[in-house]
Amino acid sequence: MLASLPESLQMPSSRSGPDNARLDRLVAEARRNRELRERGYREQALKLFPWVCARCAREFGAATVKQLTVHHKDGNHDNNPRDGSNWELLCLYCHENEHARVLDNDGRTAAPRGSDAAAPATHKPFADLASRLKGDKR
Repeated sequence: MLASLPESLQMPSSRSGPDNARLDRLVAEARRNRELRERGYREQALKLFPWVCARCAREFGAATVKQLTVHHKDGNHDNNPRDGSNWELLCLYCHENEHARVLDNDGRTAAPRGSDAAAPATHKPFADLASRLKGDKR
């Protein structure tokens, strides 16, 4: 079984514990690969699109372009078509807001415990506000 794994992933044959240097190299390689993948689609997106946030329309220059991020519209970071149809450039703030909005929406659509579907809210706190304001003659 170990023979089928690449040498960099095989544990050392001695029982003295993990090879920390090898694990450090493995982690560093994984980080490098992720950064290369991200840099690849980020560089493509920066060439395809104007350096403007798609949400707030803030413009970016060479000194501030590092604050511009690539957002995957479908949420799949492995879906990187060459035409950029799954990307949009967002500033750091709008990108964070977009992901928070998705998380908030997911929480709202979750069905309450013990029911088959989420029930809509029925309470109307300001339903009789107009009549109360008309009746209040101070």
